[in-house]
Amino acid sequence: MTDYGHDLVLGTFITPSVSDPDGVVGLAELTEAAGLDAATFQDHPYNVGLLDTWTLLSWVAARTKRILVSGNVLNLPLRPPAVLARAAASLDLLSHGRFELGIGAGGFVDPVHGMGGGRKSAGERIEALSEAIEIFRGVWDAETRGAFRFNGEHYQLPGMKHGPKPAHDISIWLGAYKPKMLKLTGSKADGWLPTLEYLREGDIASANAMIDEAAAAAGRDPRQIRRLLNIMQASFDDHSDTFLRGRPEDWVDELLPLVMEHGFSAFFIGGDNPRTIQTFGEEVAPALRAAVAKERGTEPNKTGPNKMDAIPRELQAKSVRPGDPAYEQVRHSYSHKGAPGLVIQPENVHDVREALAYARRQQVPLAVRSGGHGLSGRSTNDGGIVIDLRRMNKVEVLDRAARRVRVEPGARWGNVAQALAPHGLAISSGDYGDVGVGGLATTAGLGYLARSYGLTIDHVLAAEIVLADGTFQRVDQHNDPDLFWAVRGAGGNFGIVTAFEIEATELANVVHAVLVVDATDTADVVQRWGKLVEDAPREVTSFLSLLPARRGQPPVAQATLIYAGDEVEAAQQALSPFLTMGPILAEEAQVVPYAAVVYPAGNAHRGQGLSDSHSGLVDHITPEVAAAVEKMIKSSDVLVVQFRSAGGAVNDMPSDATAYAHRTQNFSLIAATSPSRKQRMDELWAQVYPHLDGMYLSFETDTSPERLLDAFPHETLCRLRELKAKYDPDGVFDRNFDLTAADALSLLESRRV
Repeated sequence: MTDYGHDLVLGTFITPSVSDPDGVVGLAELTEAAGLDAATFQDHPYNVGLLDTWTLLSWVAARTKRILVSGNVLNLPLRPPAVLARAAASLDLLSHGRFELGIGAGGFVDPVHGMGGGRKSAGERIEALSEAIEIFRGVWDAETRGAFRFNGEHYQLPGMKHGPKPAHDISIWLGAYKPKMLKLTGSKADGWLPTLEYLREGDIASANAMIDEAAAAAGRDPRQIRRLLNIMQASFDDHSDTFLRGRPEDWVDELLPLVMEHGFSAFFIGGDNPRTIQTFGEEVAPALRAAVAKERGTEPNKTGPNKMDAIPRELQAKSVRPGDPAYEQVRHSYSHKGAPGLVIQPENVHDVREALAYARRQQVPLAVRSGGHGLSGRSTNDGGIVIDLRRMNKVEVLDRAARRVRVEPGARWGNVAQALAPHGLAISSGDYGDVGVGGLATTAGLGYLARSYGLTIDHVLAAEIVLADGTFQRVDQHNDPDLFWAVRGAGGNFGIVTAFEIEATELANVVHAVLVVDATDTADVVQRWGKLVEDAPREVTSFLSLLPARRGQPPVAQATLIYAGDEVEAAQQALSPFLTMGPILAEEAQVVPYAAVVYPAGNAHRGQGLSDSHSGLVDHITPEVAAAVEKMIKSSDVLVVQFRSAGGAVNDMPSDATAYAHRTQNFSLIAATSPSRKQRMDELWAQVYPHLDGMYLSFETDTSPERLLDAFPHETLCRLRELKAKYDPDGVFDRNFDLTAADALSLLESRRV
């Protein structure tokens, strides 16, 4: 049985006949009126008897409100990919996310050549299509700065601007039949779109196998690739003993095996017969959805790769499933790829309680995601449920005189900074504006103001939280102080925080400086920087990022320095010593609003970052630590090493005041790389590990029990385990270092001995 779990997409395959333009558009409008999901059109620009498909797609998108539109499939040789990418993004924006890109390599060589599309062999056309897919995705990647360049065998782009960004992640469907095209579908595309009448017996199974194998070889989950099918010869008038003839219930019986046994989840019916379209939408579609749901054990349109119960009605419009247009935007974290069976996006506390209760009834993994980023990868999963809090993103100043601010977990810290700037307030919150509030404010919050302000959690005055049993509580120093203690530092192990009340600091502008240093002598640069940080006044917080040598250039260190205030003379005196940390390659400094330093970039979350990372803390950067870091960065197997300065106000807090107990260390250390280099990074990290004292929770991807005592000292962990047994005895929240792991107690006992 091969069911890839996508929601059904049912639509039409309409002939764009030039003899009856109004009739063509009318069939598309009928498609929408009949309750179907998509109208698609063939594309043969050299055929004078057909309307231009791109013009038609734009017209139909404007005449409809709900259905998807797509070429089926667009002719690549006659549509330059860079231009097509921008046209596709534009149509997607204009239609509010209703365009999908069905495209083919162009099978009719002579007429393509006649219109100036060149003459390529079959292999060359496939190569060109592969290059075009890379161009599409490169152009749509509007968050990447600088020019987009592409130097392929068939297409060359010397330099163009990225963008525009489509309204949603446009799916790329390939019309494919032969092995090379099927492998390309598996390795790069989002969907396989053949026509049933062109397939022979056994072709579907073999094609699915080739696609799945190619997807796995490319490091993709085969479930990512939707299987779509055109069916041209279908009728309710013809009752002959052939496929899709006769009664609607016969259609359901014949289409159901294509879904459950062959993985198809989209069907486009040709023939241009209005009665067929109407009956397909009004009678077959709902019955087929119900039949598929029954087989999967779910409600219609409410399925994922796992068999889940029916989603509560009030959450249905707030849920995203595989196959939904928004799925690609919510499935991954920034660094890690995921394939959840369901993403629920609550808008209020009631929604959170309902979502949690529903998730608990399912026997699938549960992840909780705040506004964004998720470097550790624990905010997504495969086949489970993600409770995504991005819609809970309000920021409000409750009491300006007391600097008391209420922030919901789905907000991103850059947006928080922008909201507080008009009030002359700021909250220290990491170094990146796209990070979500919830994850950071329950873990620690080692930010650009750490040495003057402390950790984010040090200024959390109260938290509103939904516990594992659905109970809603507001906790602070006087109301359930033990739970309040645990929430500040235990990384979401006790519930879903739905709001924080935080004491901000008076701050408008800061001095922001960046130094780029030749790090050939990496150990010396690192030690000098560490000593300068410890000697600097508290107003100075600094992060040091180390990058390996590239293209004949030496390793470099980039020091970001923040002086908390706009007193230029004092800032110059505090920051000037850092010019002695090594050979300066570049420098800049300016007075800017704090909100500009953590500006929210709005990056897409596609699992495109460095997905393996290690984290540790050190009291001081000793020669041994510096030497181990130099080995890492000069190995080229570790792609970035970063130090973050703590100390100062961070260490003013007693170690038992919060569940984050690390109050003597002056630096956080992070190393990250790609999956292919993970083993080598682990070996290099083992050399620095003996010199570490603790760990910063959110930057560590190894959540094995052995890491528990790095994250939490012995007494802290014992207290956390007692509270875990009280507030989450079933271990519902187990993604962020499972405090209930069976090995943890034995580890504690062995350490005690």
